Amino acid sequence: MRAVLVGGGHAHVHVLKLLGEQRPPGARLTLVARDVQTPYSGMIPGFVAGHYSFADCHIDLAKLCAARGIELIHGEAIGLDRVRRRVLLVDKQAVDYDLLSIDVGSAPNLDAIRGAAQWAIPVKPIAELGRRWLAFLDQARTRRGPLAIAVIGGGAGGVELALAIDHRLRSIAKDATLRIALIARDEILPGHAPAARRRLRAILKRRGIALHEHTTAIAIERDGVRLQDAASLEADAVFMVTQAAPAPWFAATGLPLDEQGFLAVEATLRSPGDPCIFAAGDCATVLDHRRPKAGVYAVRQGPPLAANLARALAGEAPLPFVPQRRHLAIIGTGDGRAVATRGWWAVEGRWVWRWKDHIDRRWMAQYR
Repeated sequence: MRAVLVGGGHAHVHVLKLLGEQRPPGARLTLVARDVQTPYSGMIPGFVAGHYSFADCHIDLAKLCAARGIELIHGEAIGLDRVRRRVLLVDKQAVDYDLLSIDVGSAPNLDAIRGAAQWAIPVKPIAELGRRWLAFLDQARTRRGPLAIAVIGGGAGGVELALAIDHRLRSIAKDATLRIALIARDEILPGHAPAARRRLRAILKRRGIALHEHTTAIAIERDGVRLQDAASLEADAVFMVTQAAPAPWFAATGLPLDEQGFLAVEATLRSPGDPCIFAAGDCATVLDHRRPKAGVYAVRQGPPLAANLARALAGEAPLPFVPQRRHLAIIGTGDGRAVATRGWWAVEGRWVWRWKDHIDRRWMAQYR
């Protein structure tokens, strides 16, 4: 029986490890991945800030698969033939499956802002961000005069990215006059404690990062961002950390989708429209337990997904999984400090960053 994993997301990384070590008899495992070096999202802001190398925060899927006897196909999925049970790939032959799991993440909706597809740097896919950031740094090193950056998105990811960019550019673009702006449609950190918002607003102000709350970017142009109130911000680079969008090919699969077009799954992480298909991570919505599309939830779906795929391969019924309602959020400020928040409280300090660094490195060490 052949199980095919499409995508190298956080949940699938754990599946590769667990099923590679405890594979059911007669099971054949195949991974289809567009990116062979898969990033760990929790460490990417630290990578942008200069605290981690590319290798520190990326998992080598080729080595992980080779060590566990898992077939790796380097390709990008663009559709499914559910009648013949085949995954359709770009410029490659289709891949047959008996059991399928999808964990391809998400990407910002570039159609939501005019000019974004041409001029913006989307944060997701994260693997692409890593490459584009390194190229941008090469240009920034020799920059003289004004250097303006805009970050669109006031969630934890946008706040963390703006602070990471500020720290890194101040250390390498020493001949440039740096200006960074953070644009949030509502207030920053929606869904987090007011105490966390107060702390991060104070940090942004102290660092000289211009915060534009309750405003919307309506267009991105070659030299900046146009806001809804007709104001314009100059920008040499614009990073988008906005609401995620699903893969376009999901719409043609015939599988149940949520209101935004993400794959809808049951509490078992199995599609209610096809018992042979599971999905996890940002690309999926658990209908009975809706949670924010954040890396922490994708990571924690790894163990139950692996267990249920193993059960399905053995001909057993999958078991439901109930994710926690609240999670600890640790937001790095780029300068070796961080803010931790959960529920109503928030704390800040260098020790918080060391705590986050320990958690992230320990997670990565499992897959080396």
